[in-house]
Amino acid sequence: MTNFADRLLGRIEQLEAPIVMGLDPKEDYLPKELYDPRQTDSEAIADAITAFNFGLIEAVHDLIPAIKPQFAFYERLGLPGLSALRETIRYAKAHDLIVLGDAKRGDIASSASAYADALFDIFECDAVTLNAYLGSDSIAPYQAWLSEGKGIYLLVRTSNPSAGDLQDLILEDGRTIYQAMADLIHQWGQDYIGERGFSAIGAVVGATWPTEAKELRGRMPKTPFLIPGYGAQGGSAASAVAGFHRGVGGLINASRSIMGAYQKTGDDFRRAARLEVLSMRQAISWALKEQSYDL
Repeated sequence: MTNFADRLLGRIEQLEAPIVMGLDPKEDYLPKELYDPRQTDSEAIADAITAFNFGLIEAVHDLIPAIKPQFAFYERLGLPGLSALRETIRYAKAHDLIVLGDAKRGDIASSASAYADALFDIFECDAVTLNAYLGSDSIAPYQAWLSEGKGIYLLVRTSNPSAGDLQDLILEDGRTIYQAMADLIHQWGQDYIGERGFSAIGAVVGATWPTEAKELRGRMPKTPFLIPGYGAQGGSAASAVAGFHRGVGGLINASRSIMGAYQKTGDDFRRAARLEVLSMRQAISWALKEQSYDL
């Protein structure tokens, strides 16, 4: 079974696009052609979301390696939302896209095992985001899946403004909490390094913290980074690639900037999304060239 990091990095290299499209749909993002705001029942909203996601996938599947559905936006709609999530994942896979389930689960023992079964078996995610601040117990049930070609991304330095409330606290040995988490991830990932030199255990490092990203790359040289915070959250292409290593090792997420691109241009949502991805890809390419690396 191909190591997850090898598979992802191979697709990134093939497409020259270290980009993952976040699918975090709300009613505000849905075009009028797909959704009537007067329809407030969960089934109607879920159907519109499914159609929206399908259109976005059709528009950009040949440009990017992966999508990242945020589970909460589907769970809030109950069973219709979960059905929309499952159908979106299946449609993405049919279009050769890798699926990162943005679930941010955090539990231990049998509960974590149940989450892993749901995410990897029922929903067929290729990788998932987790909160590992409960320690190694919180990732142990997922590790068995790594030999099956799956991957996990663990929260380290998140992109939200209040990240420092906890993550910046200093331990007795002088490290911050997020640095201690990074050191653990580096340790945990050693047994899952693929042929391309990166582990199937990754880290979430926000694009809004470029200085920290550079420092974290030194602590986690073989860890792939999932990089939220680009675009609508304020992260630039230059800040997003700060944690790359020799031009590789990162996957940059964009959600609202792609989903809502049509609202700025007045264009068809599919065409607007495609143009936004092309623009993002060019911006990332330029940022990497400034670092003296090409994709």
